[in-house]
Order: sequence, then structure tokens, then C-alpha cells
Amino acid sequence: MERRKALGLIAATGAATATSVTALPSYGAETGRVAGPPGQGTATARGGYTFALDKNVRRTSVRFRNRYGIEVAADLYVPKKARGKLSALALSGPFGAVKEQSSGLYANEFARRGYAALAFDPSFTGESGGPVRDVASPDIYTEDFSAAVDFLGLQKIVDRERIGVQAICGLSGMALTAAAADSRIKAVATASMYDMSRSISRGHEDYYTREQRQKVVDHLSRQRWIDAEQGTYARLSHEVPFDEDGNVAPSNRVLPRALPADADPITKVFFDYYRTERGYHPRSINSTTAWTGTTPMSFFAFRQMTNIDMLAPRKALLVAGADAHSRYYSEDIRKTAPDAVDLVIVPGADHVDLYDRKDLIPFDRLDEFFTENLG
Repeated sequence: MERRKALGLIAATGAATATSVTALPSYGAETGRVAGPPGQGTATARGGYTFALDKNVRRTSVRFRNRYGIEVAADLYVPKKARGKLSALALSGPFGAVKEQSSGLYANEFARRGYAALAFDPSFTGESGGPVRDVASPDIYTEDFSAAVDFLGLQKIVDRERIGVQAICGLSGMALTAAAADSRIKAVATASMYDMSRSISRGHEDYYTREQRQKVVDHLSRQRWIDAEQGTYARLSHEVPFDEDGNVAPSNRVLPRALPADADPITKVFFDYYRTERGYHPRSINSTTAWTGTTPMSFFAFRQMTNIDMLAPRKALLVAGADAHSRYYSEDIRKTAPDAVDLVIVPGADHVDLYDRKDLIPFDRLDEFFTENLG
């Protein structure tokens, strides 16, 4: 089933209508997760993390502010036997995830390999600040990467001339945008890259027609009035689906509470991570709820990676699964900037496999890339 059909399916399984408003739940209020694959463990058993901390790595909870004054929550991972000035990486993603999930797993592995690695929650999400919870901004999320570079460059153990960025899924577009505008970022790598501005404003594989795009804009505009009148913020689909009659049909959840028997393959892979013990986290938007309903407005207004040509002579490495529904995003960026961007396709991997499948994530290749470009 195509992604647009998948979104429609989710909308049909207990969705809110475009005119409904849901209260913002407290952290951890949603408890409807299901049992995951055996042997994966639980976030609770690992101190709130979906992975085990390497015995040779030290993790420290830290805070810093971006240039908008928002406090960003992060975990700093460093090798316990670190000596001298280290290369450093700022990490975040996927879109709707938290630092206790995939970005933390990557940071843990990079620290094991000798880097100082900072995994952070984007503004308004997880433990980071921002009075409105779970609202996304491509502008502010791009700034969060530069603010993370600020923090890393002030650490005594970090060589500020050897700072890079690693992003996963939906934060990858912001990472590439940040790198093009911030030359302190010496190299950037992505995994399962998504361009969220393109995805939200045009649909998966750009399937929205001009008429559908206008309907989404009209839906968002109406929702602004509803939110203003109610004094709160609805939780609705950030990628707005359409029903069989051609009308917008948003859901109040990113993923359904239970997986339908006829769920499409894309919904299945996301569900298998976010809604099972494999990757569930109570602060993850994708695990528990949905973004604020007007979140897509800023993604219609802010196009990412328009200045990707400014990345050169610095380099980017994009990693995508051969079987990933998102593979085309990485391939298109590679075509746009072939002199600055390299592409690695991982055989047998889907989109979500690159979140936590350490047997498939090409960490050796990523390490080699950063060693060469941060050296």
C-alpha cells in the first residue's frame, strides 16, 4: 500500500476530525504500547533508554540554549579514557523521537570509537524547553544543531576545528541545512534522510496535486482559528492524508494504538520501532501522540537545503537502506550536489533498520568518513 494510503488508514482508525481539539498530555501519560520482539529489552530496564550504555563510555545530562533562548536538553557521551582534544559530533533525530532512542544509540557508538558525541532533543520536544509542547519548526530545529556546535566548542575536551553532525531521518534535512549555513560544521552524515519540508508540503514522493496542497493549506488555516478560539493546540497529522472522497482526514496520532491486520508495510516498520518495546519511549511523539495540528504551516513556508551548494568543499555522507521508502530523498540530494555529497546504500535495510540495527548501520564507514573529514 502506498504511503498516502497508509496515512489514510491511520486517519480511519480512531482519528480526530479537523475541528477537534485534544488536550496536551503530560509526559508518559500514554501507556498503550504493546509487547515487542523478544530480547530487545525495555527503555525502563535501561534507565529510560532504548539501548545499553557501553561500559567504556560516560554519559552526562547537559543543557544549553539556542539563539532563541530555548533551553535544549542533551546527553554528552565521551570515552572514559579520553585523552587530549577529541573530534565531536552533534546528533539528533528522527523527527518525533527523543535522545533516549536512535540518536543516543548513535552517540553511544561514536563515543565508544573515540568521539565526544552530543545527542539532543530538538526544541519543544522531549526534555527540551519551549512552552508549547511538540511543535516543530524547521528553522528552530536547524538552529538547534548550531547551538549544539556552540556547546561542543566550549568543552575543554573538544577540538572546535573538528566538529561534525550526524542526523537520523527527519532531522537530517535540518542538519544539512545547518551545515550549509554554518561552516564550523566540518562534515555531516545522515541516516534514512527525510526532507520534512518536502514531505509535509508535497506528500510522499510528491503525490499531492496542486488542489490537494491548497486543501491542506485551507485545513491548517481553519485550524489556526480553532486553536485561537479554544486557547489550546490540537494534535493532528503533520503529514495530512486524504479520504476516499478527496477530503483532508487528519488523525490525532502519528501511529495507531494497535496495528491493523491490513496495515501497509511503511506503517508496520514505524510501528515495530515506536510502538513496541524495541523503541517505545513515553516522551517520543511518534510513540504516544501527534504533533500540534498547525505544525505543517512552517514546513510549507521554510524550504530546506536550498543552499546545499554552500556545503562544498566540506563533505556530506548520506546513508539509506536499499529497501527504504525514503531512499529517494538521499538520491535526490546526491544529484543536487554530487561534488559534496556521497551516498551509501545499505543492502537489505529498510528505513527504520538504520535507527537501531547495529548489524546494518555502517558505523565503520561513518567513522571512516568523519576521521577523514574532521582530521
